[in-house]
Amino acid sequence: MKHLAVAVAFVTLSWLPLSSPAPGAVPQRARFGTMPDGTAIEVFTLKNSHGMEVRTISYGAIIVSIRVPDRAGRLDDVVIGHDQLEGYLTASRFFGAVVGRYGNRIAKGRFTLDGRTYELAVNNGPNHLHGGVKGFDKVVWQAEPFSSGAGSGVSYRYVSADGEEGYPGRLDVRVTYTLTERNQIIVEYTADTDKATPVNLTQHSYFNLAGDGARDVLDHVVQINADRYTPVDAAKIPTGELAPVARTPFDFRTPVRIGAHIADDHPQIAIGGGYDHNFVLTRTGSGLQWAARVFEPSTGRTLTVTTTEPGLQLNTANALDGSITGKAGHVYRARYGLCLETQHFPDSPNQPAFPSTILRPGETLRSRTEFEFGVRR
Repeated sequence: MKHLAVAVAFVTLSWLPLSSPAPGAVPQRARFGTMPDGTAIEVFTLKNSHGMEVRTISYGAIIVSIRVPDRAGRLDDVVIGHDQLEGYLTASRFFGAVVGRYGNRIAKGRFTLDGRTYELAVNNGPNHLHGGVKGFDKVVWQAEPFSSGAGSGVSYRYVSADGEEGYPGRLDVRVTYTLTERNQIIVEYTADTDKATPVNLTQHSYFNLAGDGARDVLDHVVQINADRYTPVDAAKIPTGELAPVARTPFDFRTPVRIGAHIADDHPQIAIGGGYDHNFVLTRTGSGLQWAARVFEPSTGRTLTVTTTEPGLQLNTANALDGSITGKAGHVYRARYGLCLETQHFPDSPNQPAFPSTILRPGETLRSRTEFEFGVRR
């Protein structure tokens, strides 16, 4: 199968400072809404001196909006979601949220650890997805805004009780967002436990670099640093194979339009209804390495993703069907956003050959992903 290769130079430009806030300015905080039990939800606004703005809320540690310039300097919001808390409570689709305790799927909501079988909440056909019925995307996090030499940010903390959604162990989780002067959002995760437990945390923003949330992402050009991916069965559970991307619709080793092969006659495309697959990132060490690059031709916006994680889930919002009305009254249809979820592989607790996701007492999970925005002139 011949792939359409698009010659694109992914360039992140330095921005000239504006008169707005100095590096490391203290985030603004305000009320975003109230939970049904009366708990107040706060919104924190991070800004840098180039005009970039990130808004995040204490419910689900959700990134509500990311405003970045295009090649003409115009600021637009490049993630889809809701203007008000009610939308996230009733029609979330995980928009912008931190998902866990285990991001992605665990087959049949079951795994065996140290000789004991655990039964998890089943919320995705026969499977467990993104932490269950009430995962980390649906809880209120404790928030601590901060400023530092690196930028301005918010540190969120949530303590997941032993047995929550079926998982063993009390898990103490922190997720920190930092907006830098390089137009980066740095996402850092840490977690500690008192019992062995699987943990797989990720950020579930749907990006649309066109910036208006009113059109699909099929013209976005994507490059992914992966020679292999993990094919899935009809229930979207990995088969265990690490299949080569060569000569398949999953070959993003060179820049390719999302729409070029999203409707190809391929069994994996049919299962996903498009792209909803984990890519095995090509890594040469344990530190930060680039995972994906995205370019949106009409605005010139670029996004570069680097991570310490071994995998990346490309999700092209295939399940959006026009039933959700989001920001500014936009109706979200299939492929109006794309997720780039840095992660360990789906169903790893049941797949011994996959990188382990088991965190044990005395260990600290540490993971970092950076989303860097720029433009191509």
